[in-house]
Amino acid sequence: MNSFELAPVNWAVKAQAISFDVRPWINGRRIEASTTEHFATFNPANGTRIADLPACGAAEIDSAVSAARAAFEQGAWANLSPRARARILMNFADAIERNADELALLDTLEMGMPISAAAPDMRAAADAVRVAAEAADKLIDQVIPNDPSTLLLNLREPVGVVGAITPWNFPAYIGITKIAPALAVGNSVVLKPSEIASLSCLRLGELAAEAGIPDGVLNIVSGLGSGAGAALASHMDVDLLTFTGSTATGKRLIELSGQSNMKRLILECGGKSPQIVFADMEDLDAVAEAVVGSITFNSGQVCVAGSRLLVERSIHDVLVERVVTLASQIEAGNPLDETTSFGPLASREQHDRVRRYFAAGQDQGAVAALPGGPAEGTEACYWMPTVFTGVRSDMRIAQEEIFGPVLSVFAFDDEIEAVKLANSTIYGLAASVWTRDLGRCLRLARKVKAGSVTISGRPGASALDATAGAFEPHGQSGLGVEGGLDGMRAMTRLKSVSLAG
Repeated sequence: MNSFELAPVNWAVKAQAISFDVRPWINGRRIEASTTEHFATFNPANGTRIADLPACGAAEIDSAVSAARAAFEQGAWANLSPRARARILMNFADAIERNADELALLDTLEMGMPISAAAPDMRAAADAVRVAAEAADKLIDQVIPNDPSTLLLNLREPVGVVGAITPWNFPAYIGITKIAPALAVGNSVVLKPSEIASLSCLRLGELAAEAGIPDGVLNIVSGLGSGAGAALASHMDVDLLTFTGSTATGKRLIELSGQSNMKRLILECGGKSPQIVFADMEDLDAVAEAVVGSITFNSGQVCVAGSRLLVERSIHDVLVERVVTLASQIEAGNPLDETTSFGPLASREQHDRVRRYFAAGQDQGAVAALPGGPAEGTEACYWMPTVFTGVRSDMRIAQEEIFGPVLSVFAFDDEIEAVKLANSTIYGLAASVWTRDLGRCLRLARKVKAGSVTISGRPGASALDATAGAFEPHGQSGLGVEGGLDGMRAMTRLKSVSLAG
């Protein structure tokens, strides 16, 4: 059995045994929040109330930032050698892996990701920590050529306090991809997870302490975006803010940075990723399978989901028929059943959002080749895969991020038109190109505006790989670098030091 296979587990029984600690994690312990306001989280598969969490705000964020600053200045973490930090981070990865089932269940219960995906996701999170740990001593400083009387150095230093605001679609995993590189280079962190799914991230604080990460180095505070999120983004003592979420929120964070201390920003925002298929592809069954997988994985709630299918006209009808056939065979199921691969949308609000986009597509003249819609026999947040054909670039379903299992299909006649269609949105996060022509692959990899371009594979496949190289979004998909050594460098500050002889 490899590390990504699930041992036989009765997940429903295991879920009943979980206790929910909703208190924020600040300065190495759970604390009682000062606020009397709370917000509820719900299981989108059945609508049941899971927990009431404190709607922390400026007071708790200030305490967390103060603890992070004190820990950074005292140097118990920042002044460790990179190898010493790496050893502790390896312990953290082991702790995540030991508790992977619990973390996975928390994500499944709160946002509906099938346990068959959530459990491997936790093991991938542990691997992401290991990748950061292994890279901790690989950010080599530089000696700059100069005259013999002076030694000129470029040094990399941690920025200090990193704030992180994370989304609900991969709660613990994306939290880890913010935490791990920030800690690896010596920063302290304050994390504000999404209010839709906070519990797995809150649990990470205890696992960090178990691993030996000093008090105050990692702090986790629940709350609403308008409260805790805004307080973190506008805090005068946060040096860098890293965020994954909507473009609208990303723009607001830019404003808050400018209105406060001009803190540095790393923003991964919306996407409308194209899948571009040329007629020289012989195995259209494999292409159709990948296309459907891209738009239905995690019920389409993926920033790099291939939500636009661009097909060369001569194979358009054939490929669409195969995509519709495969997508129509997908069955919704209980996320706690490990045979389920397609679960609900994360919330009633998200379900209503997808419903509105479906109506907009019809109203603007797109053809619902596969209507999808709510799953029969349930009032929960399921929306079945939907395929629109006859889509024009001026339609809302072609331009706006839906964040659900809705595919918009376009036909093109040549490479020039394919590139034009691919680049016809405000976004530029990921893309995929399906062709056997190597020259065309290289041309489109350069011409398509995307931070990650995958050749003959799902959009964003490399961006979602914890061991992958760095990428930087285009357009209104965000700014700043994430992933790889360059993503770790983005969480450091460059200093020039001149030593005169």
